Amino acid sequence: MEDYTGSPELYLFLASTMHDMKDSVSLVSGTLEAMLAASPDLASPQLAHMLYQTKRLNDNLIQLLALYKRVGKPGYPFDSRPQQISELVAQVVAQEKTLLDARSITFETTFPPDLIWSFDEDLIIGVLGHVINNASRYTRGIIRLSIAQFGDYLELRIEDNGQGFPPALLMAGAAAMHGLRAGVNFSTNSTGLGLYFSFQVALMHKHRERSGSITLENGGALGGGCFILRLP
Repeated sequence: MEDYTGSPELYLFLASTMHDMKDSVSLVSGTLEAMLAASPDLASPQLAHMLYQTKRLNDNLIQLLALYKRVGKPGYPFDSRPQQISELVAQVVAQEKTLLDARSITFETTFPPDLIWSFDEDLIIGVLGHVINNASRYTRGIIRLSIAQFGDYLELRIEDNGQGFPPALLMAGAAAMHGLRAGVNFSTNSTGLGLYFSFQVALMHKHRERSGSITLENGGALGGGCFILRLP
């Protein structure tokens, strides 16, 4: 039997399949968002949950593609350039508005409007979108994105007013910071992919001797879970 492990043809097939799946899921997600935006009265827990699941699946496919490009084909076109923080926040707000409105979740933002920082916009929006989608499942009604500069790092925090991260997830966050994947937990639909992806994105952002990092903790300004991404 022929061994295709590591062959260019296999990598190409996997990437092509993921692209096709992502495009199909994006179409479904976009249709749901358009329906909810055009007719807010259509919003229901079932429809909001359907949108959440399609966005979650789309997030996973985007993460797989990014990791494939970094691991399977190391020549990933990492595009770090100076960006206006206010523009980043505006894009995240627009991307998450329909889902959060459908779930009656208040989305708060706080950031220095004139601050400029260098980062890969697509990757950072991917990380923030995934975390916000996840927080929308556990919050009690408020999610906050706060961005500020602390010394030589840009700190992006996503907090909610839910019950906080369970111990197992805090441990998974610590494992991710060592480049390890958490085990699959089928009872919670958790594969650890999101944390591993976030860690890889943080690690790709480097400046001189410093690299990015992620942290999970409980408490924060809203008393619930808090995801922290730090970029040099």
